[in-house]
Amino acid sequence: MRLVFAGTPEVALPALDALIASDRHEVVAVVTRPDAPAGRGRRLVASPVAERAAEAGIEVLKPARPREPEFLERLREIAPDCCPVVAYGALLPKAALEIPVHGWVNLHFSLLPAWRGAAPVQHAVLAGDEVTGASTFLIEEGLDSGPVYGVVTEDVRPTDTSGDLLTRLALAGAGLLAATMDGIEDGTLRAEPQPAEGVSLAPKINVEDAEIDWAAPALRVDRLVRACTPAPGAWTTFRGERLKVNAVAPATDRTDLAPGELAVTKKDVYVGTGSHAVRLSWVRPQGKRPMAGADWARGVRIAQGERLGG
Repeated sequence: MRLVFAGTPEVALPALDALIASDRHEVVAVVTRPDAPAGRGRRLVASPVAERAAEAGIEVLKPARPREPEFLERLREIAPDCCPVVAYGALLPKAALEIPVHGWVNLHFSLLPAWRGAAPVQHAVLAGDEVTGASTFLIEEGLDSGPVYGVVTEDVRPTDTSGDLLTRLALAGAGLLAATMDGIEDGTLRAEPQPAEGVSLAPKINVEDAEIDWAAPALRVDRLVRACTPAPGAWTTFRGERLKVNAVAPATDRTDLAPGELAVTKKDVYVGTGSHAVRLSWVRPQGKRPMAGADWARGVRIAQGERLGG
């Protein structure tokens, strides 16, 4: 099939690579978000998908909005059979959805209908799911509500961050998306409606959502930190400044600390929660690089009774 691939961030690259390598399909163009400012100089930088497509000599389309007449006209000229999508980052209008013969097929990183929305992997970690996965589905105008072609499952490990889990899902999902394109082409795959039960939503987790509530149980604190790693990054405050928390570990032997209260030993720094304490494994002070929690604690010379958070 003639494919137009839509995607933007690095997580979309395994799927793009799999389709480029396929001997059954031709990626004739990619659609991605416009160049965005990055780095200290805030210079415009192309998306990872745009860079990979340019390396492969594939046409790159960067509409500010996919409803732009110029973009729609170019898509009609290309006449794709199908448009596979991975983390494109913009809503597709009906006019665009109607152009490819077999529609737009999205690789979504959850077992639909669970975790529809922008942050399915983060919400799976935050909720403590033991199993998640990826789904391919036909895009409709609703939010991730279209009929499903196929799924793969993936165990959520006890120490997984969102970044860890998403890396594995991107690789497994690449194979699923390629197999879905094969099945659509040869007519052996039919999309099945999603169940009406089990729908859950996964809205974007922003910086405000990532603030740690030390009065919450240790399990909840750990899940929040892992869910927000690498982005947007869990955080708290210390002496009026923001402190990013990159990793914690349960310390069930310490139940003597109030929520947010700090205790320092030669090797560890502990923080009280609503249940037992956690070890502060890795942190990133404002304007500095990540460091071990114990190193940070020695540097700031924590006084008895000092706390994290408001």
